[in-house]
Amino acid sequence: MSVRLERRGAVAVVTLDRPHRLNAIDLAMAERLTAVWREIRADAAIRAVVLTGAGDRAFSTGIDRTARVPQPPSPYSLDDPLLAIGPKANDLWKPVVAAVAGMACGGAFYLLGEAEFIVADEHATFFDPHTSYGMVSAYESIAMAQRMPFGEVARMALMGTAERISAQRAHQTGLVSEVTPAGGALPAALDAARVISGHPTEAVQGTVRAIWAAREAARAQAMAQAPALIALGSAPPQRQAELFTARGGEFRVR
Repeated sequence: MSVRLERRGAVAVVTLDRPHRLNAIDLAMAERLTAVWREIRADAAIRAVVLTGAGDRAFSTGIDRTARVPQPPSPYSLDDPLLAIGPKANDLWKPVVAAVAGMACGGAFYLLGEAEFIVADEHATFFDPHTSYGMVSAYESIAMAQRMPFGEVARMALMGTAERISAQRAHQTGLVSEVTPAGGALPAALDAARVISGHPTEAVQGTVRAIWAAREAARAQAMAQAPALIALGSAPPQRQAELFTARGGEFRVR
C-alpha cells in the first residue's frame, strides 16, 4: 500500500511508502492520502498525527512524473490531484507534525504546508524544481510563503534545482522547527506528538484552528490566482519532458 497508517496510542503515523520512487505521489497515492486523512478525522482515539516518508532518501519528491492528469481547455481551470492530499484540505484539524529525512521538494510542499510544524533530519534538503523544468511554482510557493521570509521563498522557487536548502538553513528561516541527528526526525516528531496528544483535544484543535485562521485570508486569495498562473506560465508538456530528461530524469541526492 502506497500510504501506511499506524496507530501508536493516541498518535497516528502516516507514512508515504513508495521509497523505490522517492515517495513520489501518483494518482493512487493521492486518493489514498485523502482516504487516510478522513479515516483519522473520524477516529476519536487519534489525537495527533506524525507524517513521514519511508526510507532515508526522500520525504517526497512531489507528484510522480509518470502521472497523467487530463486538463480542461481553459486557463482559468486546473485539475491538480495534489490539492486534496493534505490534512487541512480534508477538514482535519488534529495537529500534524512532519518528520523529514532526505529530500523534500516540489509537490511535497502541499503536505508540509499543511503540517503544524516540521522536524528534520540533519541531512534533509528542501528545494523546488519547477522553474528548472519550465513550470510555474504556484501552490508550492504559496505554501512556503506562509512559513518562510519572502526573499527565502523567492530564492528557493526561482533557483529551481540549482540550489537546495539544508536542514540547518531551513531551521534558520523558520521552515523547520527542530533539526535532529541522522535518523532522529521521526522519534523527535513522535515525542512532540505524544505530548500534544496528552492535552485536552478541544483545546488543541481550537488552537490549531486559531493559528490557521490567522493565515487563511491571504492564502485563499493567493490560491485563487494559482490555476491561471500555472496554465499561462508553464511550458508545454513536451518541453517539460525534454527539460526533465536533459537534467538526468530524476532527483538525485547530492
